Parts: sequence; C-alpha cells; structure tokens
Amino acid sequence: MEKVQLFTTWSSPFVKRIVWALKLKNVEYEIIYEDLANKSPELLKYNPIHKKIPVLVHNEIPICESLVILEYIDETWKDACPLLPKDPLDKANERFWAKFGDDQVLPSFFGYVMKQGKDQEEAKEIALAHLKRIEQLLSDKEFFSGESLGFLDLAFGWLAENSHPLEVVTGLKVLDEDSFPNLCTWKNKFLDIPVVKESWPDQETLIAKCWGLGRSRSNKRYKREEDDAVDALACRDSGSPESLPSDENTCG
Repeated sequence: MEKVQLFTTWSSPFVKRIVWALKLKNVEYEIIYEDLANKSPELLKYNPIHKKIPVLVHNEIPICESLVILEYIDETWKDACPLLPKDPLDKANERFWAKFGDDQVLPSFFGYVMKQGKDQEEAKEIALAHLKRIEQLLSDKEFFSGESLGFLDLAFGWLAENSHPLEVVTGLKVLDEDSFPNLCTWKNKFLDIPVVKESWPDQETLIAKCWGLGRSRSNKRYKREEDDAVDALACRDSGSPESLPSDENTCG
C-alpha cells in the first residue's frame, strides 16, 4: 500500500498547489502540519538542504520544491486529471511561466507589502506590469492550461486565493476587472472548483497575517528583499490558523 505524506503549514500558497493536485488525482495522503519556529526532526530529515515546506514523502522518499512536486505527482499518478500538456513545447512554456510566477510575480506583491514610500510605489508598478504579462497569457482561454484546469493554473492559484487579503492590506486593487478582465474571469472559475473551495483558507486570518507582515516593515531586524517577504508570509506560521506570524518563525 502506498504511503503519501505532505509536510505543510496551513496557509502557504506553495503547499496549496500540492493539496489541489493530490485531490484532483484522488490520491490519499496524510497531512502533517509543521511549526516552523520549532521544526520537526522529520522535516529536517526529509529536507536537510532548505529545511522548508512543502515536502511530499512518497513511500519514505522525499520530494521537495512545490513545482517539482507537482510534476512528480503528475508523472506518478497519470490516470486521473493530467496536469502538464503532452506537447514538449507547451510543457516547456508552462514550466517557464510557472517559474516566472514564483520568481517574479509572487515576490513583487509581497515586496509591495514590505516597502514604504517611493520604494513601495516602484514595487506597485512592477507588480502591475507582471500582472499585465499574466493577463496576456490567458487571452480567450478558460484556464492558463487551456480548456481545462492544469499545471499552470495550480501554479498561479496563489493569485486567486490571496488577492483579497493583499487588496485589504495594501489598498492595491490586485485584480481590477477593467484592467485585468481575463484574470478576473479565471479567478472566479478557479475558486469555483470543488477541490479549491474545500481548501479555502479563512480570509480574516490571512488578512491578519498580511497586516502582521506589513507592520514588520518598521522593525529594524527586517532588512529583506522580496523573496524574504514571500518566506515571511508564505512560510512563517505555527501550523495552525489561530497563530499569526512572529519574528522568529522563519523558513530557515
């Protein structure tokens, strides 16, 4: 019998894409919540390099990095709901844009939360410029991956799920219907998918986490770039919705 475990925190967008993929593939799994202020021996054993979540453990073999895990899930459980396209060029394009989302788009939004004054205005322009690129990817398609949900939709799922909390905290209308009609349509369709609905996080708690991240800008200990801001919001939890970020809860 196969044994599948997922090491996670309750709100990480990097973990949510894995949860969605496993549910779409009808894979039974055990979810293990981590306290990243006090990382478990198992997490350090399975991810000794980065010491971060998510980690998927399949029959005692760990797989790390969320986009890598998505591909592993798609290749391992092929019968249900294929995620990546078969065409090599289409597959390469989806991998490229998924990495662009993680390396450029996501950090730009959390960078906006962390910065102030002129730097924050510049960060806003960068974030909106990235959104325009993503808007063009959709064109007339139902989903990023075509007529059905796929790999790239799961990779960009954080945008649909976290757009409202970011809007509340920053005052930046992340997905404006006039500027980003394709993204707004996609967001509504994505959030209406059953496996996404049932893992929908508590929005008020997410907003509180965003506020906590924003307040940390005035803390002199926070000399961080955009990628650290992503870690701060995405990974700094205690493993339960009731606990909000603290300065010590870093991803390591």
